Amino acid sequence: MPMIQLTLPAGVLDDSVRRNLQNTLAATLLKWEGAPDNATFRALAWSSVEEVPGDRFAALEDDLPRFRVDVTVPEGALSTRRKEGLVKEVTEHVLAAAGLSPEDGLRVWVLINEQPEGTWGAGGAIVRFEQLKALARQTADA
Repeated sequence: MPMIQLTLPAGVLDDSVRRNLQNTLAATLLKWEGAPDNATFRALAWSSVEEVPGDRFAALEDDLPRFRVDVTVPEGALSTRRKEGLVKEVTEHVLAAAGLSPEDGLRVWVLINEQPEGTWGAGGAIVRFEQLKALARQTADA
């Protein structure tokens, strides 16, 4: 049940590029979580894009666009290696969508928020990481 949210200044990406990036980011997160690539897990991976007025999302020194990617996953879903791979690939996707080069990488920040066990709920109940792993095994076998 991962979630990924991109925040960026309004107007930096056109609608089709923004939508494609939104889908790409969700798929990238599932990949690095090690989740099966199937309809069940694609439906559980939520993504959103929040565009804010440019003057409300800027650095002190210049007016170049900045990008913040907030990732929320269950605690334990990402090892250090997976976190590093996720941050690298998400940054590459955002830079490519914006037409920027790898040298602009510090304009993309990826914040990984691990939701502690017992604090993620869906369908009116607490969802445990072990339940998600069991679901992944079931749907991978099907």
